[in-house]
Amino acid sequence: MSVRMKDKLATLVFYLIAFVIIGILAGLLGYILVRGVSHISFHFLISPPENIKAGGGIGPQLFNSLFLLFLTMLITVPIGLGGGIFMSEYAKPGRVTRGLRMLVEVLSSLPSIVVGLFGLLVFVQLSGWGFSLFSGAIALTIFNLPLMVRITEQALQAVSVEQREASLALGLSRWRTIVSVVLPAAIPGIITGTILASGRVFGEAAALMFTAGMSTPALDFTNWNPFSANSPINPMRPAETLAVHIWKVNSEGLAPDAKEIAAGASAVLIIAVLIFNLTARWVGRFIHRVLTASK
Repeated sequence: MSVRMKDKLATLVFYLIAFVIIGILAGLLGYILVRGVSHISFHFLISPPENIKAGGGIGPQLFNSLFLLFLTMLITVPIGLGGGIFMSEYAKPGRVTRGLRMLVEVLSSLPSIVVGLFGLLVFVQLSGWGFSLFSGAIALTIFNLPLMVRITEQALQAVSVEQREASLALGLSRWRTIVSVVLPAAIPGIITGTILASGRVFGEAAALMFTAGMSTPALDFTNWNPFSANSPINPMRPAETLAVHIWKVNSEGLAPDAKEIAAGASAVLIIAVLIFNLTARWVGRFIHRVLTASK
């Protein structure tokens, strides 16, 4: 076989692999959306669930998922950015740095159920916080931190050395170079990392069953006191998220329309992730243009 023929064959194989991946993704999303979109309505999105009667919604669960995402990213992003900047700009080659990299890799490979049981022991029982949004947010931070640190480090290292040297040659300090030159250039990569970490918050269920809980108190959306038990913004209350609700309805739902609720909630989950991803990418490009004055 000639070299040109081998090149064409390899190109064909890679195209086939790409089409298979796109086909699997399109088939999965299409199946979920086709099954669930017809069950979505305004009433379905804002009303509370029903345990026995038909016609329940997913209002509290949808709000809990969004609020948990906010709390988790509030903890994850600053720590992940700091860790990524340290690993990229300050960590010197040696045993300590290799040990830190190994710890990050081990942390990222922990099974979800193990982190959930760890959270149950430490955040729920030993700390006395009980099943709460805050316990769930810290458990999800354990998942997201390695990803955030690794992607931030890679995004910073992708910035050219010439840009750093030009900034230092102008008399800027190392920290000022990182803040004014390196970080703005790395924003698209960091935004991608944030998106990937956020998607896991929406879809995670196993760890949240042991930390955030599988129930939600009757929420009063007119009560915005964060210390009140029925306030929606109280971070110390139990909170069943959308992913946990889908699992619960599918496994032990008693409502006659349990399958329809699960299908509709799954479609809402997918649509929320898609909207979030597209919005975050648009915001990332906008911030990159503002910070770098590029078109």
